[in-house]
Amino acid sequence: MKIYKLSIAVLFLSGSVFYAQDTKQDTVKNEKKIEGVVIQGSTSKKTETAILLDQKKAVIQKQAIGAEEISRKGISNVEQGLTKITGITTVEGRGLFVRGLEERYNYLLINGLGSPSNNPFQKIIALKQFPTDVVGKLNIYKTFNSNLYGDFAGATFDIETLTLDKAFSKIEFSVGINTLSTFRDNFKIAEGASGFDGYLGLNSKNRRLPNEVRDFRPSNYNFTAQESLNSFKDSWNVDNVKSLPNTSIGFTTAQKIKTGETGNLAFLFSLNQASKYSYRNGDNNLFRNNGPVIEANNILNKKSYEYETESSVLLGLGYKNKGTNVNLNAIYLQNSSNIIDDYDGFKLGMVNDRRFFRTNQQDISKFLDLQLTASQKLGERHLFKAGASYVMNNYSQPDRKIFELTYPNDFSNALISYGGNNLVRQYLDVDGKFYGSAYGEYSVFLGNKGERRDYPIQLSVGYNGFSDVRQNSYRFIFGNPGNNNQSSFINIDKPQTSFNNAVLNNQFHYGEGSDSYSYLSNIYQFVNAGYLNFDYKPTDSWDILIGGRFENDMRIIRFHRNADSKITNLTPNKNYFLPSLSIKKALNDRNNLRLSLSKTITRPVLIETMPIEYINPDNTSILGNSQIQNSENYNVDLKWEYFPSNKEMFAVNLFAKRIDKAIERGLKSSASAGGIIFTFLNAKKADLAGVELEGILSLGRISESLEKFTLGVNTTFMYSNVERSEAQLELEKPEGFTNDQLRKRGLQGASPYVINADLKYEYKNASNFSKTFSLVYNVSGSKILTVGGAGLDHYYERPFHQLDFVHQNQINKNWNIKFGVQNILNTKYRVELGDNGYLPLQQEGLTAINNFYNGITFNATVGYTF
Repeated sequence: MKIYKLSIAVLFLSGSVFYAQDTKQDTVKNEKKIEGVVIQGSTSKKTETAILLDQKKAVIQKQAIGAEEISRKGISNVEQGLTKITGITTVEGRGLFVRGLEERYNYLLINGLGSPSNNPFQKIIALKQFPTDVVGKLNIYKTFNSNLYGDFAGATFDIETLTLDKAFSKIEFSVGINTLSTFRDNFKIAEGASGFDGYLGLNSKNRRLPNEVRDFRPSNYNFTAQESLNSFKDSWNVDNVKSLPNTSIGFTTAQKIKTGETGNLAFLFSLNQASKYSYRNGDNNLFRNNGPVIEANNILNKKSYEYETESSVLLGLGYKNKGTNVNLNAIYLQNSSNIIDDYDGFKLGMVNDRRFFRTNQQDISKFLDLQLTASQKLGERHLFKAGASYVMNNYSQPDRKIFELTYPNDFSNALISYGGNNLVRQYLDVDGKFYGSAYGEYSVFLGNKGERRDYPIQLSVGYNGFSDVRQNSYRFIFGNPGNNNQSSFINIDKPQTSFNNAVLNNQFHYGEGSDSYSYLSNIYQFVNAGYLNFDYKPTDSWDILIGGRFENDMRIIRFHRNADSKITNLTPNKNYFLPSLSIKKALNDRNNLRLSLSKTITRPVLIETMPIEYINPDNTSILGNSQIQNSENYNVDLKWEYFPSNKEMFAVNLFAKRIDKAIERGLKSSASAGGIIFTFLNAKKADLAGVELEGILSLGRISESLEKFTLGVNTTFMYSNVERSEAQLELEKPEGFTNDQLRKRGLQGASPYVINADLKYEYKNASNFSKTFSLVYNVSGSKILTVGGAGLDHYYERPFHQLDFVHQNQINKNWNIKFGVQNILNTKYRVELGDNGYLPLQQEGLTAINNFYNGITFNATVGYTF
């Protein structure tokens, strides 16, 4: 029996648009007598039920979170949303950890197209900048398939932009109050950052390199007195303000126009703007090997004031007509952080010299992604898909100003000495000169359906790849002493006038101190891959997916070594064959068994390969390693899934990985007196094994009085072990120790456990509008943040317990309100020196590296849809 369905589907920009199509499908097996036509409306693909069904049917391990769950949990950005998935966590904006693996092991797609990072310190774009107002679904692939990029060990994230059920317009306003940061008196913010230009991030134009040196190779240029006064547009002054509540406003509209009898043209526009104040106060300590003991290198208190603004714009156009689907997207993201950091204490072991130093910086990133995707279906057996994107992105820290002096008794009359690096301006620019990504795929469906839902064989052949060209510039301008008295008194918050007078009195002048050659480097990366997928379904209960991917990875790093005019070219070029196998066996309608095997690679984060030493005011620095190599990963997963109902599931997943040349962050001593360098090295190999447990349970199973409650829990427990490389052995072992005396340790960044939990209460009012209350909890175990060196134990990031409450109330078809409380437990964030070093700690009990509170945030959102 054949039943014809008329499906009314949804607007899906960068995936689909409003459309109507006829599809043939056998819905009743072994029925020969009944014939008819059923009119059926499509269910939304973004509901939690639909997403759970999609997870159940997929052959590879795929999880997702849709717009409905995003809204219910009060999720405001993509990063928050992904942490609600099994085994995924984040702490302090350092990206996402999947199965305890750091962000370098993940990869990002936007509508199936590759996306570069807009921050050299992160592998993927800072996803907190991506508002969920423009997200239809977040897909997370935890097992590899050959049509995904080979850069895969933790997960690949694919952001599908907004999926809509109908045309609408919506405006939303949010306000948040933090118990630690909001309404704080004397909140410090850079002069000019608190106005309208600062709100839009436009104040960065005043922080650019002066014209005298901007387009020239550094040549130790000395600025005249007038140039020192007039060429630097940004002030050293800071304003003391009362910090305001955090706010955000967003507007989204989606419209459609019918074209012809079966075609539809869709339009989407979304605009979002947000601002946030953050204050933190805590320790900022470092330790070093000093002969027979480990002693404090720095003991500092750090107060941090951050004013952050975010902007996003999405423009989408889509056309669909029967088997034709064409979509055009433009995505713009901008983040501007104005940061004042005040340090108080001693550094470099100089315990009798209490210092005060301040950093005044702006981090600004701009990201524009233009995308064109298309698909064409020819009959029922042939499908063509293609897409391309062009990305313009830039990250900079313009005019990062640092001054230092002896700790004053009177901050309005503090003595500063010029020279000796007491007055420094830094300029970091990572310019994405070009990024292009593309894919193309042809699929053919073979065999006969018979009474089954799908063709038994699908053969796909395709290409995807990207080109990424970056130019990195890192320059310094110093306050050089003059011929007259080289010190003066300043007001810490208003030093500009005193500095101007000192320049006029020839007490100091500005001069560039950048090296003439090593200030500039270029990194080119070209990845091109062809792949073949063979999906065989011998019966409705079996699905076997075999894939093979051939990927070429060519990287060119061009740079100068310090004071060397000769260009150094590093050109690692390697071919990888990356096979994959995924098998799904549906034991019955409610149980699945899955097996996945694959080989993948991991590419380093940009800062890990950049041939520069990024310098901080506390005498720490980050040193890239241009010799770093890609990791090669061997992955195996075995998973059982049970779906007792369309809203419930339980799963147990056993996984293991061998990571050859695993990339790790470690410590080494600086050549400069007392400095500490964070650098990156390849381990020889790392082994990981773990189990993931996941459950979504309706508590109505326990008691009818609990039928409106749903409990979701997912946990990951993992073991890891590293075999060190020769370079790591040299760094880690203290003098007099042998390699065999070094203790076993886990993989840097790998957490022994991750726990996510979600308790939801949902009911509908008399008008059938939903109201939900949710408690969401997350924690991960202690993990190595930085591998220790020269006898020091490792730096550990301790567990951070996050508990949030969210209430959503759909009052009527127009009005929606949300109320949330984030970080209810207000746990202290802690990074500590481990207590298992090879040498005794001089000051027992002093192990804090960094610690601070974030405060509790109360947030209210009002939305109006029309």
